Amino acid sequence: MPKWLKKSLVVLITALTFGTVSPPAYLTIDDQKDDSSFGDVTSKEYNNHSNEFIDPFEQRLSKDSFLSLATEQAELQSFAKFGSRIGPKIQDEFKDVIFPKMELVLQDLAEEHPEEDLTNLTISENPTGGDSEKIFHIYHAVTGKDLIRFHVRKDHPPLDGYYFNFHYHTYHDDFHGHHALGSIYWAKNTPPKWLS
Repeated sequence: MPKWLKKSLVVLITALTFGTVSPPAYLTIDDQKDDSSFGDVTSKEYNNHSNEFIDPFEQRLSKDSFLSLATEQAELQSFAKFGSRIGPKIQDEFKDVIFPKMELVLQDLAEEHPEEDLTNLTISENPTGGDSEKIFHIYHAVTGKDLIRFHVRKDHPPLDGYYFNFHYHTYHDDFHGHHALGSIYWAKNTPPKWLS
């Protein structure tokens, strides 16, 4: 099994189980084989059917594949942000009201980028804790520039309880615009810190 696939599986298992399940030993043992070569000097694979060389590193993500991966990561990062104290109380409303709107924003992002560029779009992996707003950002891996920033803010209108205000900012207006996704009511009491 190629080393990159093993590493990807270890990361995926760890992320999906929030580190509570250890990946199988065969994924974590280093084989000392050199997986950098694909059998010839040019690192290209010969396709017998079309008599062409195919570079295995030139992988393209279809829009559907990108959306599938992006929505999965968006949900994982969101629930990581909520933590174990907030997450269970708002998860149903988040999945029913907020997340479908997030998916629409991700669809729009996929539509405005050519398929060959979708492999360069990356989701940040560290939501911020405490009282900070960041859930995750989507950025271009080659240029390093943010494209969309998904945030959640704790609002406390006078004489009312606390709300979680979900919104996003986009590079189209230099991240100045506040694009609402919706709000979820918490309670009259102060909500816990993010990631707690």
